[in-house]
Amino acid sequence: MNNIEERIKALPSYDEQLNKKWETVRSSFTHKIIVLDDDPTGVQTVHDIPVFTDWSEKDIEEVFQEERQMVFILTNSRAFSEKTTTEVHQNIARRIAATSEKMNIPFLLISRSDSTMRGHYPLETVVLKNTLEENSDVNFDGEIIMPFFKEGGRVTVDDVHYIKQADGYLPAGESEFAKDRMFGFKSSNLCNYVDEKTAGKFPASEVVTISLDELRALDLEVIMKKLTQTNNFGKIVVNAVTEEDVKAFSIALLQAIEQGKNFLFRTAASFTKVIGDVSSRPYLTKEELTSNSNDNGGLIVIGSHVQKTTNQLNMLKELDTISFIEFKVSLVKDPKAFEQEIIRVQSFINNHISKGQTVCIYTSRERLDLGEGMQEEELALSVKISDAVTQFVNECTAVPSYVIAKGGITSSDVGTKGLEVKKAEVIGQITAGVPVWQTGETSKFPSIPYIIFPGNVGEDDTLKKVVQHLEA
Repeated sequence: MNNIEERIKALPSYDEQLNKKWETVRSSFTHKIIVLDDDPTGVQTVHDIPVFTDWSEKDIEEVFQEERQMVFILTNSRAFSEKTTTEVHQNIARRIAATSEKMNIPFLLISRSDSTMRGHYPLETVVLKNTLEENSDVNFDGEIIMPFFKEGGRVTVDDVHYIKQADGYLPAGESEFAKDRMFGFKSSNLCNYVDEKTAGKFPASEVVTISLDELRALDLEVIMKKLTQTNNFGKIVVNAVTEEDVKAFSIALLQAIEQGKNFLFRTAASFTKVIGDVSSRPYLTKEELTSNSNDNGGLIVIGSHVQKTTNQLNMLKELDTISFIEFKVSLVKDPKAFEQEIIRVQSFINNHISKGQTVCIYTSRERLDLGEGMQEEELALSVKISDAVTQFVNECTAVPSYVIAKGGITSSDVGTKGLEVKKAEVIGQITAGVPVWQTGETSKFPSIPYIIFPGNVGEDDTLKKVVQHLEA
């Protein structure tokens, strides 16, 4: 791990030419930037950006009509089956193609996914490519792969993706995320990852890479040549350890696009900030987040089961100002007992929040496991658990002063089903990598802050600090 830290420290710095070149190239780029987010955490680097939770023809038209250049569409596809994911991306792509042609507005389409490389890959970008090419004159030359995410400590060095930990950098393929039951993988090297995920259709030896040395030297001619010579949806891996690396790459990228090259993107959140030319801003203050007129308590919903979330929950329990209740999800196997458990938890939430007490509801830490060959049955029970969790939010009788949801799928379900958000404003971040929506006027609880806390972000005490910030 120390060798990676030394490699990063040894990289040369950029000079003032970087920003000058960026400003020149970026000022003439007017494509509509559409980000398809496979869970709600992808807005963790941006602010003053709209996010839609539906993709009807009307919504897609509104996306193109939106005066701001970049727009997010929450698909929540990481919670979908392959069949549903395929259908969703086909529908979105068809509507984007039709609306782009109707309004004569070119677009750049980003498939934003988890920086620990979990998700329906390569399915999503393949479906987008095929559907867009079938329904428009666009042909895609390549796919840009960039899982770098500064706020989450995710870096790519010499084509290997790493996760920063307390004692150094861990190759992503050796992390708990790589053992995901649905989206697991073995390769930390992104060229090998592409080979693994595409079952050899795109061999590691044919994956084009953009090195840190090329970026730091601002060797734009070399990078441009790699981009312009890519065809047949070839894969391009971009190394990055800072946003400046992303910016250097994006200069060459926009020049290649200007020359007629077309790319799809599978990236984490840092790329969306840079390509969207979104400025950095301070973390949101308590005054920006909560209204003095609401004396009710907040509501914290914890569903993620990754170890980091469990550690954060344990530290949150040190706060004696929060009322905790465990939702005993194992009871889902007994319908009557499960119904009584839902009633018990809902009553606890409603009673405490209306009295000005913040409630943290968390699912039992043990994963539901029915044994080998029972995946479909497990999925059906998991849906019942998820429905109950969102019901706790939706049937809260008092308007919470704020809502926090912990975990990608949990935060999507709470946002779209519990809070009934159709369109929200991303107002910024409360801490590194933790975005905040302001709910729309048509939502269940209009204009409250909704804090979307990824399961894999922060230190053990980060959730505790966020709640203390809100409760101060």
